[in-house]
Amino acid sequence: FSALPKHCLTLCYAFFAVAILINLIRDVVGKKWSKFIPVPMAMAIPFYLGSYFAIDMCVGSLILFLWEKTNKAKADAFGPAVASGLICGDGIWTLPSSILALAGVKPPICMKFLSRATNAKVDKFLSS
Repeated sequence: FSALPKHCLTLCYAFFAVAILINLIRDVVGKKWSKFIPVPMAMAIPFYLGSYFAIDMCVGSLILFLWEKTNKAKADAFGPAVASGLICGDGIWTLPSSILALAGVKPPICMKFLSRATNAKVDKFLSS
């Protein structure tokens, strides 16, 4: 455990206890209120799969919501198939993505968080 960050085990114990507590609360409050309490395992999915999956699910849910507003019958009929196709497509992309990463191909865009001072310097440089 020496390779882990300083308070990693403490946080693991705390979040484990919170997850058990949330599950207990869901079981105690009944069906009326439990639908408003998130399932801890569902909240953990982005930690297992990466944040991109949670973003994909959010965008997919938004598309399905809008689709149901325009044509509920078609959304109910084709929504699961479209969602499965999008999830499989995202999964299939991991193979070419891995090959490109192994080949050392750099993506054309990257994202980085900068301090306020550094961000001001970058903005000044880009505006000139």
